[in-house]
Amino acid sequence: MALVTTEKMFKMAYKNGYAIGAFNVNNMEITQGIVSAIAEKKAPLILQISRGARKYASMSYLKAIIDVAVKENPDIPICMHLDHGDTFEVCKQCVDDGFTSVMIDASHHPFEENVKITKQVAEYAHKHGVVVEAELGQLGGIEEDVVGLSHDEVANHLTDPDQAIDFVKQTGCDSLAVACGTSHGAYKFKSEPKLAFDVIQAVADKLPGFPLVMHGSSSVLKEFKDLINKYGGKMPDAMGVPESAITKAGKMAVCKVNIDTDLRMAMTAKIRQVFAEKPGEFDPRNYLGPAREAIKSMVLHKLDVLGCSGKAAECL
Repeated sequence: MALVTTEKMFKMAYKNGYAIGAFNVNNMEITQGIVSAIAEKKAPLILQISRGARKYASMSYLKAIIDVAVKENPDIPICMHLDHGDTFEVCKQCVDDGFTSVMIDASHHPFEENVKITKQVAEYAHKHGVVVEAELGQLGGIEEDVVGLSHDEVANHLTDPDQAIDFVKQTGCDSLAVACGTSHGAYKFKSEPKLAFDVIQAVADKLPGFPLVMHGSSSVLKEFKDLINKYGGKMPDAMGVPESAITKAGKMAVCKVNIDTDLRMAMTAKIRQVFAEKPGEFDPRNYLGPAREAIKSMVLHKLDVLGCSGKAAECL
């Protein structure tokens, strides 16, 4: 089947209390690892492409890789999504390039400007059958070109539930990324995080049936952090979002959970291990292959955390 939007996915996720995994892709091995896990678990899938990914691999290569994944998995609904588009022009280009979902992130602008830019993107995207994710409130951390607030500032920039109603009505966006205490990158928190589930619930109460999104939701899994540190890395203070919190959010109104850092860590950990155990290794297939399997294993686990395993058929 062809690429799909997130409309049916989110409708079923909201109704049945789970979330869809939105995984960032940068190359063939990452994509293969993700899709292999998805195919095994029969789960719906959102493949995200960021500005950094487009710069690294070029859109034509990434689109071709995703097209193969779609062709080889006709029973799996796959959405191709723009992650953190920051201007109308970027979002328009991605709509024209065949994306089925785009995110316009104008959350760093004042409310009125955020509304103006998001509405412009939504109007253009909807004319072409593409859905739009927007963001209200601000996250912390750093990931690629996305620079958020400091750890100490995050709690003061959570999404305002009353503003959320007005924002959705004015912009016509199809889903909303809410600031609920999460943060981008591997160093999200200084201590055990406490997410603002009250914010998620308040927005859900005011916008019943409307799909919400969690950004900055990688868990910085201990097994990969330990492997990286064991084989020469230095990530002792890395800390992410507890998986129990992700599961809880998926049972509320959160229909999409973004995962990027965990993919990078799984890949890097396995490559470091191969190089340490086989210092003479020079064949990329012999370290990228195990890295691909590490990604698959991590994604298999995440799909159960999200609750979307076995849900592909109902999202078609």
